[in-house]
Amino acid sequence: MLVRLRRGYGNFVTSGGQFILLLIGFKTESSLGMFVCVALMAPLSLIAWTSVWRRARAVADTPTSKVASAAQGYSELIGTGKPLAGAPLMSPHSHVPCLWFRYTVERKDSDNKWVQEDKGESDASFILDDGSGECVIDPEGAEMLMTKKDSWIQGDRRYTEWLLIERQRVYALGQFATRGSVDLDLNLAEDVKLLLSEWKARTAELIARFDLDKNGQIDLKEWELARAQARREVAANHRELRAASELHVMHLPEDGRLYLISDLDPGKLATKYRWWSWFHIATFFGALIALPLLWRMESF
Repeated sequence: MLVRLRRGYGNFVTSGGQFILLLIGFKTESSLGMFVCVALMAPLSLIAWTSVWRRARAVADTPTSKVASAAQGYSELIGTGKPLAGAPLMSPHSHVPCLWFRYTVERKDSDNKWVQEDKGESDASFILDDGSGECVIDPEGAEMLMTKKDSWIQGDRRYTEWLLIERQRVYALGQFATRGSVDLDLNLAEDVKLLLSEWKARTAELIARFDLDKNGQIDLKEWELARAQARREVAANHRELRAASELHVMHLPEDGRLYLISDLDPGKLATKYRWWSWFHIATFFGALIALPLLWRMESF
């Protein structure tokens, strides 16, 4: 819930929430109402400028890494999108196979205006492959900027979908971590103990397997045999786990830094954010200039 609120707030301040305040000011049809709205625009524009500028710097200043050699921590990856093993993800309304989707459903009200009826987006992970290796991308909490957008009208409803398609170029900026043999915390004694507890819970199977004298009970000698077998099975399982390939994952940074996934080139993303930063700072100074004028109008 907090992630959704943070993302919603970020989208508001970076997409020109000032327009909404300006519209409200015009609808009040009074110089006082416009003064209040412009007064609110000034700090909002300054906050928005700070937010967008930080995004521009994060994209521009973080060097692109390769999956196989990326350092643990905040990283930037560029590669091709692929689905995880299993059934492909399907967009809910166009039914197009994809890696990620966002959708809105609107319907016409009695005033013939479009009113949002439903919205949502996927949170299933997918793979980024840059040729050197594969990284699982977890979209939970990420800002998703996609250029592929489809919109159509069916009856009295309008459907809009944003999609990330398989084999599209994927840009990801977030927390990179490698999980697998390098960070396995395996305890032989503890795992043997757990396995023996499982065997004890299935008494019939335990007796059938280790009751050598067929007296219906497990004596001390037979229990030592079971313990030795458990140790062998756990050790073999640990060897398989350590031999397994490492899993690279990118996810939301815990320190609040930008987590961004897009099909745009990082250069275009940085330029996009810079243009927005100029817009917000210009709006800030414009609001400061307009406030004295509106105050004089209200005084008269």
